[in-house]
Amino acid sequence: MADRQDLEFTYSLIDRIFRLSLGESADFSGAKYDGDFSLTLEQAQRRKHDYVAEQIGIEPGRRILDLGCGWGPLLSDIRRRGAEGVGVTLSSAQAAACRRHGLDVHLEDARQVDRDRFGGFDAVASLGAFEHFCSPEEAAAGRQEQIYGDLFANVAGLLPDRGRFYLQTMVFGRNMIDPERVSIDAPRDSDEWYLALMGRQFPGSWLPFGHEQIVRSAAPHFRLVSAVSGRLDYIETIKQWRSRFAEPSLRKTLMKARLVPRWLTSSDFRLAFTSGVSANSVCFERELLDHFRLVFERI
Repeated sequence: MADRQDLEFTYSLIDRIFRLSLGESADFSGAKYDGDFSLTLEQAQRRKHDYVAEQIGIEPGRRILDLGCGWGPLLSDIRRRGAEGVGVTLSSAQAAACRRHGLDVHLEDARQVDRDRFGGFDAVASLGAFEHFCSPEEAAAGRQEQIYGDLFANVAGLLPDRGRFYLQTMVFGRNMIDPERVSIDAPRDSDEWYLALMGRQFPGSWLPFGHEQIVRSAAPHFRLVSAVSGRLDYIETIKQWRSRFAEPSLRKTLMKARLVPRWLTSSDFRLAFTSGVSANSVCFERELLDHFRLVFERI
């Protein structure tokens, strides 16, 4: 799994810029346009939260766990609906931001949440965290499905019979290349280079090979209720994010200035955050990546 240091690099290092661009509860997972790209980013994110709430039953009196809660957008929605939300993240900046807004968030490995310490839940959600649960090294060692299987077993132990688990994640798409070809030294516009750039942006993280691998791993404990691709929605979401990040702001300029020493000393930082391209967008457009909204029910 991507460790705390990896996630601090991706999410905590530029935490303030994220929140200045996307709001205090920065929603950094794919929105739900359903093909209607006239929606604003905020409307599409609300549509996503409505969908999650409908699928897993977020309503008063219910207790919901958010695995990899980010800056707390889903937890805020859970609270708005009158339910109790508990979140976990490995980013110290995200945890601090959530707590400032009164959200119940713990600095914790999502794979280690257990009933003894956290109690039971009526439903579980995870939006965009599954991508970090397996590292490239673990995948190369053939441990990917074991890791996913252990996660599903753990989540099942938190839920009642027929309790639901909403999972939203990127996966490798139908045009994914042989991972051994991925290289930052490949030609700049090649599939190999874009995938390597993503690896710099999200160190320690490896994706499932299609949603089918996830469904297989869940099978001993969960049945699949629905699986919907959100690839086109994610392309639009990234477009809107990039527009927000590009909006001029004195406070953002000052924050970026503080990162100059890191930019000068870290080639990984320069590649990850100042390459001038959106590796995610290109990979989705080329179908090297896909994006799925999966609803599971405990057997």
